[in-house]
Amino acid sequence: MSALTDEWVRTTDGADLHLEIVEGRRPVLLLNGLGYASWAAAPLRAALAPDVSVCALDNRGTGRSTRGNTPATPIEMLAEDAALAIERLGGPVPVIGYSMGGYIAQTLALSRPDLVERLVLIGTSAGGSRATPVPETTRAAWLETEDETPAQYARKTMPLSFREGWPDAHPEAYEALLAARLDNPTDRRVWQAQYQACERFLAVGVPTELISVPVLIIHGTNDRVLPVENGRAIANALPQRRYIEVPAGGHLLHLEDPDVIAREIVHLLS
Repeated sequence: MSALTDEWVRTTDGADLHLEIVEGRRPVLLLNGLGYASWAAAPLRAALAPDVSVCALDNRGTGRSTRGNTPATPIEMLAEDAALAIERLGGPVPVIGYSMGGYIAQTLALSRPDLVERLVLIGTSAGGSRATPVPETTRAAWLETEDETPAQYARKTMPLSFREGWPDAHPEAYEALLAARLDNPTDRRVWQAQYQACERFLAVGVPTELISVPVLIIHGTNDRVLPVENGRAIANALPQRRYIEVPAGGHLLHLEDPDVIAREIVHLLS
């Protein structure tokens, strides 16, 4: 695999966005979920190399990106940040968004269709009246944080993003991801701002049916963050789409089964 390089993009409100780039044959932009950052790109990047180069953006305030001068981080702002990253890549490019990254990707495809070649939506939702909410057990685990260290909080909540039993069945891979997360912690204030942005997005939603580029939607049937009905709702709304359900798959499918997800992405790009 080619070496990673770091690029920086400055926003109008003073945020320095970190863009992790790998040189290769075809760049795609990966947009991360709530609290996650470019450390979560490694498994999919390895699975797609060398034909596809996964370039990962740290959403403002996460990873190595700074927060800027705006306390709130609405999804529309994060989509504007993603547009800057694509311009730095010399876009348009295909865009992959998982979880909250899928909210950003859909918003970007609607606001800047000139920058999005194709769209991959993994474990996400279009929000609005067609959305199925985050299960209360998951939400409670996220929000009950009293007296927990970052490590304790991560060990409590991170398994919910995988299918039941996956962390125990793949301890080496899971512990590597957990260590990467703890090496790149997201400030709790940033997490709260992103969480509020997600809540607003899910309440209002976007007109996904207006997305004009080809779309690949992948959802696990055992997603404990955004239930599979969300993926089905997106698929039902889109004219140009391929929809795949992964039996017993969890929320972070690109981390659970990167080779399977990579094959589908290559099929979309070919």
